[in-house]
Amino acid sequence: MMKNIKEKCPPCRGFTPILIDFYNKHSEDKNFEIIFISSDNDEESFNDYYKDMPWWKLDYKERDKRNELASLCKISGIPNLILLDGDSGEIICNNAREQIQFQDKNGENFPWKGETKAKASKSCILL
Repeated sequence: MMKNIKEKCPPCRGFTPILIDFYNKHSEDKNFEIIFISSDNDEESFNDYYKDMPWWKLDYKERDKRNELASLCKISGIPNLILLDGDSGEIICNNAREQIQFQDKNGENFPWKGETKAKASKSCILL
């Protein structure tokens, strides 16, 4: 999964503890990882916000990669959580935040496939 958030964003701050709880409960049995991709304006804010997160990150200095991923995944706002096929990189679910926060809090229907069929041995959530 890919997580795209900003340290000073109230909805991001509200969602992050929910996502940490979901990750701690389900990442091993559901076989997924999260990559934090910051929309913060400076590296200090990025580091301060990331320090308690239990998952991977895209280094703040990798702004070109961040922008490329945001464009490829059509990210238009934050917080955003996208579920990718870990093998092909194809988007499995582009509303993983809504699934975790409102619709499927226990992950019973994970990986929320929609029209795209997930065949990956591992999923990746990008923020």
